[in-house]
Amino acid sequence: MIRSYDDVPVRPSNMAGPAPEFPWPQGLRAAMMLSFDIDAESAITSKDPAHADKLVSMSYGGYEARVGLPKVLELLRELELKATFFTTGWAADAYPGMVESVLRDGHEIGHHGYHHLLPDPGAPHIESELARGFEALARFGVRPVGYRAPYGESCDELRTALKREGMLYSSSWRDDVRPYRQVLPNGAAGVIEIPPTSSYDDWMHGMSTRFGARPIFPKEHVLSMWRDELDETRAWGAMVTTVLHPLVSGRPMRLRLLRHFLQYAIECRDVWITTGEQIARHFETCEQEHAAGART
Repeated sequence: MIRSYDDVPVRPSNMAGPAPEFPWPQGLRAAMMLSFDIDAESAITSKDPAHADKLVSMSYGGYEARVGLPKVLELLRELELKATFFTTGWAADAYPGMVESVLRDGHEIGHHGYHHLLPDPGAPHIESELARGFEALARFGVRPVGYRAPYGESCDELRTALKREGMLYSSSWRDDVRPYRQVLPNGAAGVIEIPPTSSYDDWMHGMSTRFGARPIFPKEHVLSMWRDELDETRAWGAMVTTVLHPLVSGRPMRLRLLRHFLQYAIECRDVWITTGEQIARHFETCEQEHAAGART
């Protein structure tokens, strides 16, 4: 409840300017950051640790390692695509084979917290979620450059920590259709932000659990929406960022949906489908070239 108008500052929540319209590589019209979140059972226990003893509830997350991720990786091999897999440290510790299989296929591993805990402002676990996540991935020789916040939330403490830790990019905010450079509270430059596209979150359309009951939409509805979103994005010269989950899109009907959509995107022949790191590196290069041009 707002007790006073002074409770809410009168300023934009994001102090960064409009995203620059840098060109995409090789004359392509648009880009797609193809990304997945690996949560496994941490998606269930992060809401309440007591859920760990509810084994059927836990099995929703357990599907990821048993079936979902292998099927998603099989599809990406079939289509010759590379993706980013934002992985919780808990999932890496519990299922090391998942991380090994992602790396074996040449995909990017990103940081997704340790136990998928919500990074609310002032939360005591923000630093430990970062540190333990780094430690878990380091056991596979990985120092991730990309971060996606659990539950897609962020705060000034977290994004300041990401910059301090040398992260290249974040993919959590939902306020643009192009990458941009974050601006920290002190006015300093933050990490690159690659905004996710809300309509490409498969959990919203294809997952129903006892802790989050919602209707599951048929392939035709979601495929139509995803195609339309991509077509208009191509017209804008912008980009889309997927928020897919192998425990959702690795299920039979959802995998068929994903296959049809990715085949459509490939057939467009003007969409750069790649990892978060590649998009962030491209942005960084364009940013440096723009700055150099402005100085001459």
